[in-house]
Amino acid sequence: MADAMAALRAELGEDAVILSTRRVADGIELTAALEPEEPEIITPGRPHGAEPVLPAPLGFHGVPRELALRLACASTDRRLAEIFRFAPLPDGIARPLLLTGPPGAGKTLSCAKLAARLVLAGQAPLVISCDGKRAGAIEQLAAFTRVLGLDLVIAPNPGTLAKALSRRLPGQAVILDTPGCDPFAVDQAAMLHALLAVAEADIVLVLPTGLDAAEAGELAQGFAALGARALLPTRLDITARLGGILAAAAIADLALTEAGTGPDVAGGLEILTPFSLAARLFSVPHRMPARAPLEAA
Repeated sequence: MADAMAALRAELGEDAVILSTRRVADGIELTAALEPEEPEIITPGRPHGAEPVLPAPLGFHGVPRELALRLACASTDRRLAEIFRFAPLPDGIARPLLLTGPPGAGKTLSCAKLAARLVLAGQAPLVISCDGKRAGAIEQLAAFTRVLGLDLVIAPNPGTLAKALSRRLPGQAVILDTPGCDPFAVDQAAMLHALLAVAEADIVLVLPTGLDAAEAGELAQGFAALGARALLPTRLDITARLGGILAAAAIADLALTEAGTGPDVAGGLEILTPFSLAARLFSVPHRMPARAPLEAA
């Protein structure tokens, strides 16, 4: 056997894999094979062994390299439809609609926009604020609901939230605003989880555009672990770079729904589609600092 092994290694090398052994009349018979090498794929139009060149707009947007490679290999709107999920924003009727996200993401303004949309459609949603910590949070949402002719219900803990939801009329939409949350802080995540358990809602993550891709991806994963299944980006009107939002949706498998595009409560939401997102992704703005007009002499 030792002689047979030595002969095998000498002929096939150290990578040979022994498949079977058996005794024969004049000694030992070994059956061995080598693992086949993985085939190398050469992309037409690219020199053999060269790194693929990514489209410049993807670099401008800060799209992570692995995701950018997936986007660059075909027409972008088609690839966006294959890589990401696009879904309508829940209307809060079948199940309450709960907006969550980090502090300052734009949850309260997004709640006001969604409430205004329902009012303009002839409905009177039940608007509930669970944010009893941030200074001015309740006053901000109350100002919006007063203009819309709606009552604002304050429910800062699971017990009061359960009572608030009991006021819901049959077929009435419910929109829930929650306090800013760090999903990696145990006490904040536990409080949000308790509210979610009572609400039994469709959970939408509100995340501002312009975040670093790695930071946005980690935040999205944290909120997805708490139950978020959809993403509503904000500040799309003032932020040029979309890499963070794309990373968040891809890493956490969140459906892209609508995006905030301005402070207008009666509008300011844009439906995201593969075509509209591709148009934004490949339109790199030429930014120059604004200059104040010169005063007349």
